[in-house]
Amino acid sequence: MGETTRMLDKNPERSKILVVDDIQLNRKLQKTYLEAAGYEVVLAEDGIQALKKVEDESPDLILLDIMMPKMNGFQVCRRIKNEERLRFIPVIMVTALNEIEDKIKGIDAGADDFICKPFNKLELLARVKSLLRIKHLHDALEFKIKELEAVQETLRQLAVTDGLTELYNYRFFKEQLNQEVARAERHELNVSIAMIDIDYFKHYNDTHGHPAGDIVLKKIAQLLHDNIRRIDVAARYGGEEFALILVESDKQAASFVANKIKNLIEQHQFSFEETQPNGKLTISMGVATFPQDGTTPEDLVELADKRLYCAKKDGRNRVVLQ
Repeated sequence: MGETTRMLDKNPERSKILVVDDIQLNRKLQKTYLEAAGYEVVLAEDGIQALKKVEDESPDLILLDIMMPKMNGFQVCRRIKNEERLRFIPVIMVTALNEIEDKIKGIDAGADDFICKPFNKLELLARVKSLLRIKHLHDALEFKIKELEAVQETLRQLAVTDGLTELYNYRFFKEQLNQEVARAERHELNVSIAMIDIDYFKHYNDTHGHPAGDIVLKKIAQLLHDNIRRIDVAARYGGEEFALILVESDKQAASFVANKIKNLIEQHQFSFEETQPNGKLTISMGVATFPQDGTTPEDLVELADKRLYCAKKDGRNRVVLQ
């Protein structure tokens, strides 16, 4: 049985009820009635104590006397209903007389129901049971909404995440680059991108198989992720190609990050890398910066790609920035 179903099936008689009354006899009478019906009962003698019990005990329902010292029932009810996390706790206000004025004030304070002293035991239990059922239905609905929100967030993450490397995917990279270029243009900032390609990756795959190649892709993805700032973006562009968006980074800052990553990957010990044509598993990078190198996302990607091609043409394992 799922958690939501359990919440819907929750037995109201197991609920916790806070009884607030400054007269001991009244508290004792209500406690006796409610415990006989199977409820757990918590007591408070005045409004200030009631607010503390609400925080400490998280009751499912409150039976709240109006006339009390220090803080009356209207004030207590209003404080509870003004708190976002408490406002759905049902409050039954207990009045000494069937006064219309008290009910109007109670409604204004947020009370959910009223009962008059001296009250009938069966009426009290009926009102409590009715409001508790509504409360438990609300709790179940709220839980279901949170479940759905979690599922939606998971689906959103899946939609923008590369399944193998767990970096962002091409679609997210393009959307984020559009946003960052627009933001840089509005605020006269720099933004740089780096296009990255693993050198001789086809040779590595052909020699050692795709499972070994997948391990390399995941490791390089991790090195990229771990060596940029949280505001930057690392994405798998496709195949053995990756891309970085370096937010508010000029050419000098982009050069520092790109060369740092290139060196980290060159120094990392990959399995079987000694069989690569250059004896190591390395990457090549092309970098472009807004607005010096281009004023649109398309311009930046095109130029960074051209520079990546130059890096590979000039011997690989290098960063080209000009």
